[in-house]
Amino acid sequence: MLTGKAWLFGDDISTDHIAPGRLFHLRSNLPELAKHVLEDARPEFAGQMEKGDFVVGGRNFGLGSSREHAPTIIKLAGVSAVVAKSFARIFFRNAINVGLPAIICDTDRIKEGDRLEVDLEKGVLRNVTQGYEESFPPLPPVMTAILNEGGLVPYVQKHGDLAV
Repeated sequence: MLTGKAWLFGDDISTDHIAPGRLFHLRSNLPELAKHVLEDARPEFAGQMEKGDFVVGGRNFGLGSSREHAPTIIKLAGVSAVVAKSFARIFFRNAINVGLPAIICDTDRIKEGDRLEVDLEKGVLRNVTQGYEESFPPLPPVMTAILNEGGLVPYVQKHGDLAV
């Protein structure tokens, strides 16, 4: 069960919003880059979010270049999952591959600061603040297994490349 507070972002949050291009020089220092996660969308986010909080987006979250470090720094910042109406395909797969849950769900009713609980296996998002549940399609078993191992690399190290 994942629990945390909702941080709202809109539609079309790009990988440039997540990992600003002007900070290109920090790509080899991901913990430092994570201190700037999403600052072009919400400058206060990285400094105020707490471990376990959720990034809640609208449509097309993660569009743009296929920067693998974009979902990586979201995870390194301590975000438990990204919940959005839809994801750019490459961002979605990169998120799973680095061990960051990416949940496709209707986000219209979620308000800034709402306490959320997410059960990945059952496909249920509970808005504890507002007292409702939202179902979402559970991830395929192989993706859940990859997330449970912390990402694709640890999964392959443990199970071998034929297990995927």
